[in-house]
Amino acid sequence: MSGTTQRFFDARPESAGEARAFAAEALAGWGLSDRVEDIRLCVSELATNALVHGTAPGHGFLVRLDVDGEAVRLEVHDSRHRRPEARRAADMDVSGRGLTLVAALADDWGVQDRTPIGKVVWSLFKDTGGAAAMPTSPGSPPSSPPKSRALRS
Repeated sequence: MSGTTQRFFDARPESAGEARAFAAEALAGWGLSDRVEDIRLCVSELATNALVHGTAPGHGFLVRLDVDGEAVRLEVHDSRHRRPEARRAADMDVSGRGLTLVAALADDWGVQDRTPIGKVVWSLFKDTGGAAAMPTSPGSPPSSPPKSRALRS
């Protein structure tokens, strides 16, 4: 199975929830059920980061999902070049956990600059049963094998 879907969201507080619902609908439409909650949580975190840190005035953000085999690539495109970083637990107070959660739940993640404006924050989710890997960016080699799930019970 393969497919791509994307949707643009305005920079408003309810857009993070709308992006999460969009992702859930897309995954259900493709008949995917494995890792849906991990993906939904990462959509929520990346959309919130785009809203709070990544959207310039008058700009929104784009959520794109690609599925190939049993791997899903999530991308959130925004309008600022500010590169996000996962924070250490000691640096986190009430906020700042988003990319730490993405790093723990996704098999891989990263940031790509876009021109003329913005960046793409992406995350990759593979079936733990050995799904075919997807490239992390056009022309790049497949990402590394799945890492352990520190936050899973």
